[in-house]
Amino acid sequence: MPDTAPVPNSDVLSTVVLPDLAINIQGLTKIYAGGKGQEKKQALSSIDLQVRRGAFFGLLGPNGAGKSTMINIMAGLVNKTSGSVRLWDFDIITQERRARCAIGIVPQELNLDPFFSPRETLEVQAGLYGVRKAERRTIEILDSVGLLDKADSYSRTLSGGMRRRLLIAKAMVHSPPILVLDEPTAGVDVELRKTLWKSIREMNARGTTILLTTHYLEEAEELCDEIAIINHGQVVACDTTDQLLKQLDNKTVVLILSEVLDSIPEPMARFSPRQPTPNQLEITYRPSSTAMLDILQTAQDCRLPIADVVTEEVDLEDIFLQLTSSTREAR
Repeated sequence: MPDTAPVPNSDVLSTVVLPDLAINIQGLTKIYAGGKGQEKKQALSSIDLQVRRGAFFGLLGPNGAGKSTMINIMAGLVNKTSGSVRLWDFDIITQERRARCAIGIVPQELNLDPFFSPRETLEVQAGLYGVRKAERRTIEILDSVGLLDKADSYSRTLSGGMRRRLLIAKAMVHSPPILVLDEPTAGVDVELRKTLWKSIREMNARGTTILLTTHYLEEAEELCDEIAIINHGQVVACDTTDQLLKQLDNKTVVLILSEVLDSIPEPMARFSPRQPTPNQLEITYRPSSTAMLDILQTAQDCRLPIADVVTEEVDLEDIFLQLTSSTREAR
């Protein structure tokens, strides 16, 4: 955990003692009132979620799970029904100004004025947050997201990827210690996605706490050190990425043979193998009860002509699908 973190130069947070938790949510509930003839809708149900200072935290869930509602509550755009939310240890209700200065939001929508240049966009945003002119970091921020050469171009002339980077820059003008990225790479090509993540990783390395929502599960698996999965307004899993991946006690090994196998040898039958092709044996097993060495030793004892061995590890998508489908079944 970094010993330092970005703190705005404005007086609002200048005397802050670094908290252990960047985000602390307790019992958060949101119920939307129904319209005429419609029932009330519960978007969040007693959510408890803690994000430590300096974390790169992933918030995952299917559409309609409650992710956007949670982010909008943190941003002050939606009123909670009950529970508490503290940002950088500031309550979003009783210490609203300080809580809002502690967070920067990068929305899904490209909400930029097309007639403002990136320089003007950041200057105006900094003014709205009360950052004094002498303390503004406009050039530094534009440089950090690779937009310094476009500082004075109209925003409407920027490519989609550049506009995404400008949104990140806009969220950083007041040096918030917490940065929330809501689907920041949606519709972005692979090359640009890597560029964006390079910038975000560098921010995190400097101490900024990152909260990421994304539908690219491989992205969350690669970037996030902690992940929470939310479904139907409830947190169904929350742990380090490594521990989540260990939840599925399931692995697959494929033995690729140099010759066609007419029949499965009797000793191999106990592993319940299947043959995707005549020269392959696919075995799905539980590492907690079966060792890979046992499978390979048995294959060797049977004199199987093994040309190659391919293993398939569990990934975050497996965890996600298992947890969200089980939640739907429970309902």
